[in-house]
Amino acid sequence: MAVPFIDLKRFEEGFLDTWLEKVSAMSSRAEFISGNEVTTLESRLSECAQVAHVISCANGTDAIQLALRAIGVGRGDIVLVPNMTFWATFEAVVNVNASPVTVDIDLTDGGIDLVAFKIAVEKFNPRAAVVAHLYGWGSAKLGELREYCKNQKVMLVEDGAQCFGAEYMGEPIYKGALISTTSFYPAKVLGGAGDGGAVFTDDAEIAKRVRQLGNHGRTAHYGYGLVGWNSRLDSFQAAYLNISIDYLPQRLKSRRESAAFYSKELLSLGLKQITAPDSYNENGYCNVCLIENEALKIKLETALRSSGIGFGNIYPGAMSDQSGAVNFLHAHVGGSNAQQLCTSVLNLPLFPYMVLEELTEVIDIVQSQINKE
Repeated sequence: MAVPFIDLKRFEEGFLDTWLEKVSAMSSRAEFISGNEVTTLESRLSECAQVAHVISCANGTDAIQLALRAIGVGRGDIVLVPNMTFWATFEAVVNVNASPVTVDIDLTDGGIDLVAFKIAVEKFNPRAAVVAHLYGWGSAKLGELREYCKNQKVMLVEDGAQCFGAEYMGEPIYKGALISTTSFYPAKVLGGAGDGGAVFTDDAEIAKRVRQLGNHGRTAHYGYGLVGWNSRLDSFQAAYLNISIDYLPQRLKSRRESAAFYSKELLSLGLKQITAPDSYNENGYCNVCLIENEALKIKLETALRSSGIGFGNIYPGAMSDQSGAVNFLHAHVGGSNAQQLCTSVLNLPLFPYMVLEELTEVIDIVQSQINKE
């Protein structure tokens, strides 16, 4: 049985009919930019994330750049970034003319290495830091990290592209952050029909600046108080997301059940995994195996591929090792845990409404290769 790495076409009954009806109605009204769907979406996201202000934007990368610009990061500033993340986290710092310092990660949860982070703060006196909440959860030490940054006057931006729906200490992970972001790329837990993103904050002044920057820095239609850019979320994306939010609870339930199945079965096979810390209720975004035996990893990937089972390597390269980082990387702090994760990570299929037969098929293929060892 072939199993894709992700299937974006498992719509709930009636989803497509609702979507097509909404597209038709909005098109007849020429409701393309801004409008009720965007306003409604931001209000619903505010409720979901339990933050005062939500500003939608064109994509998750823009969300990070808007957040950095809004807190005053610019030319000459040092910004700490995790060495294990998606490239957008790194390039957003460069794109606001700041200088990134990479910080190693903690292999127990995939989050930032807090010891290395504190060393980097003391050594480089950064204006800001960006941390990434990977795999559907965040650092076990998130509370300590937030408090440390507050005390050291380091502006902390939380890249939450992968963690929508996750809970930390029983609350939405975005709650309590100075400023955080998400992505609505279709493969995300709350995904759109194209690109989209959002910025979350409880600070009214930061929120005002984010919204202004994402709309050309406007003070009036033809008045400009800032140099921003066009990063508005279009109405169709907002409409699609508004429909999707209606189904978010059952999607999260399905994802979490599949993640728990993998965790139990892979543990019984003796495979090392990174799983959500106890302080989190993960969102089921991603399964994370660490196959440190290179020969076994190659065999597993070969067997999965030949059986038509999708898999991922999230992510196969550390930020400090990217050729595009050479001319911009200010320094690296910490060890090489990121590189270790990159060479050993293997992600199995995980998406809403996977059936037991699919999950069992994946585990059977993995087990067949382990039994040969």
